[in-house]
Amino acid sequence: MTPVVEIKVRDHGPYKVTGPVRLIDAEGNTFDVGDGPIALCRCGWSKTKPFCDRTHREEGFESCERASD
Repeated sequence: MTPVVEIKVRDHGPYKVTGPVRLIDAEGNTFDVGDGPIALCRCGWSKTKPFCDRTHREEGFESCERASD
């Protein structure tokens, strides 16, 4: 059975990714981040991009994204 990868959009916070994923940066470098969970920045203020470092809390980031049909 193929493992499930789940991406959860968290209100006012990062994307939470669980499952086996490989992250590829703009230069094509790959990073095996294992089975997660990992948190990916949505606010743009993280000092550890693409990963979340919780700076969104200090900056007051607000976003309640919802998936469209």
